[in-house]
Amino acid sequence: MTSAQAVKKKNAWLSYAVLFILPTFVLYTLFVIVPTFSSIYLSFTSWDGVSPDIRFIGFDNFVEMWHSERVHNALKNTLILSVVLVVLENVTAILLAILVDQVRWLRNFFRSIFYFPVLLSGIVMGFVWTIIMNYNFGVISQLLDKLHLGFLKLDLLGDPKYALLAIIITTVWKSSGYYMIIYLAGLQGIPQELNEAAAIDGANRWQQFRHITFPLLAGAMTVCVMLSMISSLKIFDQIAVMTDGGPGFATETLTYIVYKVGFGELRQGYGTALALVLFILILLVSIVQIQLLRKREVQM
Repeated sequence: MTSAQAVKKKNAWLSYAVLFILPTFVLYTLFVIVPTFSSIYLSFTSWDGVSPDIRFIGFDNFVEMWHSERVHNALKNTLILSVVLVVLENVTAILLAILVDQVRWLRNFFRSIFYFPVLLSGIVMGFVWTIIMNYNFGVISQLLDKLHLGFLKLDLLGDPKYALLAIIITTVWKSSGYYMIIYLAGLQGIPQELNEAAAIDGANRWQQFRHITFPLLAGAMTVCVMLSMISSLKIFDQIAVMTDGGPGFATETLTYIVYKVGFGELRQGYGTALALVLFILILLVSIVQIQLLRKREVQM
């Protein structure tokens, strides 16, 4: 084959490759790249989402955001939910994974039961827990009344002191089964000989978990903590159905306030600016987490 033929063949393969990736690239450009840059531009405007008039206002949206008590409250709620959910979801998932891994009978049944809440949509789950927690006609309230323990009733969805707790409980119930599967895969990848050798040396169950199982779950924990943190920073469905951000603004998060401002108050420019800040927050948290968790993996 001459050099000219080789170049011609190489160009033909290059053309085929370009044609192969072109449809995907066009779709990616239309649905990811263009909306991303459009959102960045809209965050500097006062667009209402309806009118064709888009007025550029510079950094006014970000200045307003900086001084907004409502945004500060939403940021505080978002950070509280993120920290608490990451801890509770992962602790619960590890406990469930150990339980399922140790059980001898009906193992697949328990896996299915614990994983079932993951299959429910956030909207359906929100309605179910609203029925359970409602102060007037909820399952918990009726059960306490039947037991003559009405004085123990709490308005979990209507009291600002407990509303965020209700969101945390329902989210942990829904999400823990998903992370359980990842931890279960990690547990089954740990050689049983290590625990057997530790038991022969006199290590009890807690010592085996602390010095063998937990360190060897570092890879699974990195994945679960990352997914849990990103999910909690974007939490929306439960809040929309169960509390609508209330009572007052007690359960508003950055994701929910983006929706309320952008679509409820017709301030798409301001809502897009909030979404941009949320994106940057998630990006920074993810980078820091990856660095810390990868470092922990190496150390262990």
